[in-house]
Amino acid sequence: MTLREKLTETVGKPHLSYSSLKYALGDMKLWEMYMRGQLKKESEALQFGSLYDLLLFEPEKFSDMYYTLNDSEIVAQIGGKYPRSTKRYKDWKAEAEQHADNANKTLAPEDDVKKAKEMIQRLKDCGLYDKRFANGKYQVEFNVDLDGVPLKGFLDCLQDDSIIDSKSSRSVDKFRYDVNSFSYDIQAYVYTKVFGIKDFYWVVQEKAYPFFPADVKCSEETLFKGEMKFHEALENINRWLDGGRNTETHYAEFIV
Repeated sequence: MTLREKLTETVGKPHLSYSSLKYALGDMKLWEMYMRGQLKKESEALQFGSLYDLLLFEPEKFSDMYYTLNDSEIVAQIGGKYPRSTKRYKDWKAEAEQHADNANKTLAPEDDVKKAKEMIQRLKDCGLYDKRFANGKYQVEFNVDLDGVPLKGFLDCLQDDSIIDSKSSRSVDKFRYDVNSFSYDIQAYVYTKVFGIKDFYWVVQEKAYPFFPADVKCSEETLFKGEMKFHEALENINRWLDGGRNTETHYAEFIV
């Protein structure tokens, strides 16, 4: 039985992705939940990231996928650090969703749209947009078997000789640590292997004004670390599929 068939039979999802491989490096209970669609993560950061990527790569699709509401008044009334996470805000949002014009669309707060456009303009003003993204193929999907491993995903920008991924960060200087913490190195390794392209870049941008950007090349050392993580995650997955599914007894063990 192939790995794709094993995954389909046991968790209902026939492929692995960067996110699933990342989870397989830690608690396999989380990996199982992710693969079964039981791990739903919605956050303002993820929602803004999706909005930003769409405006960066496919702005013509914005009106088909999003609608805007001026929520400044309700946000000011609620106050606090995360007003859009409150029940009051969600009730206000749900009421707005009842309008026919907003059916099947996602609310994009005007402040978020403004911020995303300002960030993109900064990339264009400094020349990074033209350097890395211009004339590329955007949001490229793949679903392939790589040496018997079924892999599926999307990459942000595909050029003839390089792959570019857009990332936002709290700090450009600390992004090198994010690569390890969030296992972006696995993502870089998988993408370069799938497309047979050696050069991988991150266009990183700070989320706070004035949105300082950086052009970050993935080193051969980082790609190697990603490869090692990839195989470690795959070993954990195969062990789970071959019968080691009692995640309640699973624990981490390492030396620091």
